[in-house]
Amino acid sequence: MRRGRAAQVLNIAAFAFIFVVMATALFAQSIRVSNITVDGNRRIETATIQSYTGLVPGQTVTQSELNAAVQAIRATGLFESVSATPRGNTLAITVVEFPTVNRIAFEGNNRLGDEDLQRIVRSQPRRVYNPAIAEQDADTIAQVYADQGRLAATVVPKIIRRSDNRVDLIYEITEGGLVEIERISFVGNKAFSDRRLRGVLQTKQAGILRVLVARDTFVEDRIEFDQQVLRDFYNSRGYIDFRTVSVNSELSRERDGFFLTFNVQEGQQFRVGAVTTSTTQSDIDPDTFQNALKLREGAVYSPVAIENNIARLERLALNMGLNFIQVNPRISRNDRDLTLDVDFEINRGPRIFVERIDIEGNTTTLDRVVRRQFDIVEGDPFNPREIRRSASRIRALGYFSNADVNAREGSSPDQVVVDVDVTEQPTGSFSFGGNYSSQNGFGLLASFSERNFLGRGQRLSFDLATGRDTNQFSFDFLEPGLFDRDLAAGLSVSYRTTNNASALFDTTSLSITPSLAFPVSPNGRLTLNAFARSDDLFDVNTSTAIIQAEGERGRTSTGGLGYAYSFDNRRSGLNPNAGVVFRFSQDYAFAGDDMRYIETRALAAAETRVLGEDVTLRATLEAGNLHFLEGSSRVTDRYFPSSRQFRGFDRRGFGPREINGTDNDSLGGEMFAIARLEAEFPLGLPEEYGITGGVFLDHGSVWDAGDVSAADPGDLFYNDYTPRTVVGFSIFWTSPLGPLRFNFTDAIEKEEFDEEQTFDLTISTRF
Repeated sequence: MRRGRAAQVLNIAAFAFIFVVMATALFAQSIRVSNITVDGNRRIETATIQSYTGLVPGQTVTQSELNAAVQAIRATGLFESVSATPRGNTLAITVVEFPTVNRIAFEGNNRLGDEDLQRIVRSQPRRVYNPAIAEQDADTIAQVYADQGRLAATVVPKIIRRSDNRVDLIYEITEGGLVEIERISFVGNKAFSDRRLRGVLQTKQAGILRVLVARDTFVEDRIEFDQQVLRDFYNSRGYIDFRTVSVNSELSRERDGFFLTFNVQEGQQFRVGAVTTSTTQSDIDPDTFQNALKLREGAVYSPVAIENNIARLERLALNMGLNFIQVNPRISRNDRDLTLDVDFEINRGPRIFVERIDIEGNTTTLDRVVRRQFDIVEGDPFNPREIRRSASRIRALGYFSNADVNAREGSSPDQVVVDVDVTEQPTGSFSFGGNYSSQNGFGLLASFSERNFLGRGQRLSFDLATGRDTNQFSFDFLEPGLFDRDLAAGLSVSYRTTNNASALFDTTSLSITPSLAFPVSPNGRLTLNAFARSDDLFDVNTSTAIIQAEGERGRTSTGGLGYAYSFDNRRSGLNPNAGVVFRFSQDYAFAGDDMRYIETRALAAAETRVLGEDVTLRATLEAGNLHFLEGSSRVTDRYFPSSRQFRGFDRRGFGPREINGTDNDSLGGEMFAIARLEAEFPLGLPEEYGITGGVFLDHGSVWDAGDVSAADPGDLFYNDYTPRTVVGFSIFWTSPLGPLRFNFTDAIEKEEFDEEQTFDLTISTRF
């Protein structure tokens, strides 16, 4: 039995050996090619196909070389099939050419137009049809639909044969239903609520306004970006160990929605410990740099604060004439007291210079507009941190949909070339529409704005509003980089007329204001301006003495100079939860019709987030004073706080009044002071609706109508400081039309002749 099995094994082995030997001999058989013929080609020349083989007449080729020649022809992507047959000393090659694409069509597409899809596909009419490229095009189209939330979209390329070896290429598209993100939740978060974290993400939940929410679909790239955003959010608040463990996406039972869950580990919040400077260079005094630091022990640790202090030290080194200085922060962790000691190590780096700055992709924007975002020029020492800051400034312009800034080695190891690659995007807008109000009737509105006028980085805007009784025109122009420096030159022109038969008087007003603004500190800016103004008060239709006397003065003109200082520490981003704004301005009018005055205005405001950053608290104090040195003010000059400044009253609803019989005229005041306190908080609605609530309290007054000698003292009311207080509730809505605010108010401190406004709808603003 065993001998029989052994004999069978030997027979099989012998047969296999003989087969391998014969196959090897057959494979190794070679032929001498004296002639190469090609059959089946119509568009492509025979000589071209022969060149693809790499073979020449008279050459002896093996079977493997013959197979390689066939594969080389196929690799060109020009032929459906290729075969090569030796016939004696002649190698006969037979090919079947791919057809030419006659036209490309799309069927079943409703969400995307043919023109949009045509820009996506690589296949083109009058070119050779390639099935591999057609399949790639189908995958690309399906991915575009997937990015829009239509994950079930399918695309099948098909061909219709035509005469003369032509085909029509048809992409049959089944768009499928929209798969939205129904819920976003978090696991592991303790310091911040789900609502606060959802507000950070770019991805949003779907809701009743799903038609208007553009980011409620599942896009993997966006999810990746959201993880980075979450990490930056926590790191900037001292949670340096934060990480996203995983992101789970679960398809609903109906397969029409996703449930997205971020599993996170927050870690502990760290604060700044000891802050020191050190160096190994003998000519650098670390104490000088220590005094320049703004990072203080006990503050919440933030990478942004570290970056800003590094920039501060590098600027100090440049001012001291120290080049190639590199500041490297060394962080020492203290887990016991949850602090991070920061040592800024100041040393000299390698001597590398900027050889040149190359800018590409700016088809509209001039090179100099991009170049002035750099604080360095060709020949300056290379500073990677400065390059990153410049890249951020270029992106912040808003002129480009994409802006990449990279550095590469130049003509020598100590030279660097900075490459700037940008993609232009639209920067202008035009709107035309109408409006209606009970006071002004029907009107037309038209506006035009351009943020990058003629590619020069200039801002230009026109606004025109017409109504039954009021017409207004304004023009604004700003050159933000005068002489290619951080120097902004502007010009504003405004013209307004009122002509209302039911009003107390009619007016015309023209003002022209040129200005020049420049930074005076990292967070401070100073503006110098001149102004010229002309006002006419006519057709007075009231029996009150003060306005009648002011109307008799007719047209008045004045001009002068002024300045404005603004401080805004939100620009530095040192504290992501709080910000302080301060503005102070003075205008001195000294030219005109016997009018000399100084107008002073100030605003101080602060904002902070509390209770896990779910609640925002704001406080604002605003005041103004018109101090006349010569002449006196008119009703066109004095203050009438708007509903944005003081809620709960009409624009002329409170302040000094003159009453004579049935005439009750609001005069305005030369002084005003208003304090506003408010809190904004969630209402429990999904944050993708963009709806939050708020409560507020406004307290203040307008007083002092100036020289009132034309009126009897008994006819004048509330000329002294008479406070008003209003409380209210607000609904904030970040709508597709812009941020809206609905105010419901109640005046708890008011006077007899005040005119209340218990509800108003305004554009939501921040200080």
